[in-house]
Amino acid sequence: MKVLIVGSGGREHAIAWKVAQSKKVDKIYCAPGNAGISRVAECVPIGAMEFDKLAAFAKEKEIDLTVIGMDDPLVGGVVDVFEAEGLRVFGPRKNAAILEGSKAFSKDLMKKYNIPTAAYENFTDVDKALAYLQTAKMPIVVKASGLALGKGVIICQNLEEAEAAVKEMMLDNKFGSAGNEIVIEEFMTGREVSVLSFVDGNTIKIMSSAQDHKRAKDGDEGLNTGGMGNFSPSPFYTEEVDAFCQKYIYQPTVDAMKAEGRPFKGVIFFGLMLTPDGPKVLEYNARFGDPEAQVVLPRMKNDIIDVMEACVDGTLDQIKLEFEDNAAVCVVLASDGYPVAYEKGFEIRGLEKFDTANGYYCFHAGTKLADGKFVTNGGRVLGVTAKGEDLKTARANAYAAAEWVEFDNKYMRHDIGKAIDEA
Repeated sequence: MKVLIVGSGGREHAIAWKVAQSKKVDKIYCAPGNAGISRVAECVPIGAMEFDKLAAFAKEKEIDLTVIGMDDPLVGGVVDVFEAEGLRVFGPRKNAAILEGSKAFSKDLMKKYNIPTAAYENFTDVDKALAYLQTAKMPIVVKASGLALGKGVIICQNLEEAEAAVKEMMLDNKFGSAGNEIVIEEFMTGREVSVLSFVDGNTIKIMSSAQDHKRAKDGDEGLNTGGMGNFSPSPFYTEEVDAFCQKYIYQPTVDAMKAEGRPFKGVIFFGLMLTPDGPKVLEYNARFGDPEAQVVLPRMKNDIIDVMEACVDGTLDQIKLEFEDNAAVCVVLASDGYPVAYEKGFEIRGLEKFDTANGYYCFHAGTKLADGKFVTNGGRVLGVTAKGEDLKTARANAYAAAEWVEFDNKYMRHDIGKAIDEA
C-alpha cells in the first residue's frame, strides 16, 4: 500500500520510520518532509496547510492512507477535506481536533463531564481577566487558548507576572490569534507525565507513558520550547495511576467527545499532572507528541498501519497494543539560541554512526540537504534516541550517541531523564 505522511518535524520522521517497518507498505510519501525523512520516504513540496493540494496529490498517487502528524492542519480541518474526497485518513476531524485547538473548549468539556483538572476561568475580555487576577491565588498559570507551538503557557509567580502575561497574550498578540481567548487556571504541583493513546471513536488503547522536558536549559530553567528531550516509560506512572486514569480520565474523555457529537479518531495525547490529590489533566493534544513519538514508537511492537487502520475503521477493540519491556531516551540537539534567535546552515557530521538495529535512532527535525550534505535548518535540529534495558541505561546510551553528532552552534540539555535517578 501507499502512505502519505503530512508534516516536517522529528515526530513525522519517527512516524515515517515506523510506517516503513510495516510489511504492508511499499511506498511512502511525506509532505513537505525534511532531509532525514527523505531517507525513508519521497518528500513532496506541498505545505501541511495546503489541504486541496494534499488531497489532489493523494488522489493522483492513489494513496491508501494519509497520516496527519501536525496539529495545525488537524485543527484547520484537513481530515474533513480528505474524507469529502473519499480518501482514507488517520486523524481527528476538525470538530474533534478542537480538543487541542481550544484550551477553553477542553477545560469546559472536563468540567461538564467531571474529568479531573485544575480549577480555571476562561476570558475573552482583558479587563475581566485582569480583575480576576486581583483575587486569585499565586502562583497561577496563564494559557493562550489556541495553538501556540507548545509555548503559550506561562507560569506566573506573582500578580505582576500574571498581569504581564495576560497583556502579552491579549493586547500585544504575542501568540497571534491563539491569545484572543485565554485560560487562567490554578497552579498544580506534582510530576508531569505524557500518555499517548490510539482512539477509534469508541475504544481507547493506551501507549507507553513518557515524560517531556519543555524548558530550554538544564534544571528546567529558561524559556518554554517545543521540547528538549523525553524518556519512556515514566517511573512515576504506576499501575495505580493507570487504573485511576483509565476509569476517570481516558475513557470518560472519549465518551464525552462522542456525547458532544465530536467522535474522536486518531491519537489523543494526555498531558497529566500527578498531584497530591491524584492525577489531573493539564492539557490534551490531538496528535502524537514531539518528541514523545521519538521515544514511544521505537518501543512499539505492533505494525502501526494495523493500528491506524483499526482507528479509522472503528475496530480498535480487536487490537492488542504491545510495547517492548525496555526504555528509551531522546535528547534534542538544538541550535544555540533556540527558541529565540539562532543561525542555520551548518554542516552536520556523524550521522552515519547510528544503527537502528542496535537501538540507536537519529530523527531529523530541522535539517535540509545542501550540496549533498545535511545542514541545520531549524531551532530543534535532531532528536537522538537510544533504547536500553532500563531508563538509566537508555539515558547513558542517548547521551553517548549525542556526542557522535557534530555541528557548529550545537546545543543540548544535559539533564534529560535526570528524574529517573530520583524515582
